[in-house]
Amino acid sequence: MAEENIRIVREQDLDRCFEIESVSYAGDEAATRDKILKRINTYPEGFIVLEIDGQIAGFINSGATHKVELSSEEFKELVGHDPGGKHVVILSVVVHPAFQGKGMASKLMNNFIDRMRTLGKSDIYLICQTELIDMYAKFGFTSLGVSESDHGGLSWNEMSLSLEET
Repeated sequence: MAEENIRIVREQDLDRCFEIESVSYAGDEAATRDKILKRINTYPEGFIVLEIDGQIAGFINSGATHKVELSSEEFKELVGHDPGGKHVVILSVVVHPAFQGKGMASKLMNNFIDRMRTLGKSDIYLICQTELIDMYAKFGFTSLGVSESDHGGLSWNEMSLSLEET
């Protein structure tokens, strides 16, 4: 049985995270090494990695804000990020192709959602491709419609999840 561990990112994880981002996203959609480093250093509590037998298999990174603008390219570089912000914007949910189809993204999402609740965040936002809407809906995300973002030259959908108890 493989040993799994989800933890907050460390700077020494940079190369593996960049490798996963590069092989998992097409072209301009992938974050650069510098952007990933900035995300690690700026908001580590919003950046978790999933290790399997000591090797990073996937990760989620994010920023926090008081004002959500999902189509903002600047926010991908954490311009406007405030760790005290009540809203969390996911920037990447990614699993290395060798580990896909094994429930790893679900383990990451469930852990991430729990962590954001523990941090007192009010909601989580993300943009995704149309084929991923149903996957995120399984975690309670609702569609906000088509995004104005054309990140990576692609079309995107906006989604949100309320973390507040009803």
